[in-house]
Amino acid sequence: MTLGKVTGTIVATQKDEKLVGSKLMVVQDVDLNGEVDRKYTVAVDAVGAGIGEIVLVATGSSARQTEMTSNKPVDAVIMAIVDTVEVCGRIRYQK
Repeated sequence: MTLGKVTGTIVATQKDEKLVGSKLMVVQDVDLNGEVDRKYTVAVDAVGAGIGEIVLVATGSSARQTEMTSNKPVDAVIMAIVDTVEVCGRIRYQK
């Protein structure tokens, strides 16, 4: 899993039938302080994330393990919205 920040949306009117109804989001990798990196991922949103939220993204075959993405052509899924990141007793990010 990686930490990311939702920075945009993707609209695709023509897509695989299995993806109809899926919300596609642009997610930028972030460090433990919530600072964005230059790496972008397009992920299916399984939890109702919004623009600006810090999320957990699962990729590869793990991305097809949520109820929403099972047996679908998905390589990345937003599977959690982060409330707090704590490392060594120090809060690095809080929603």
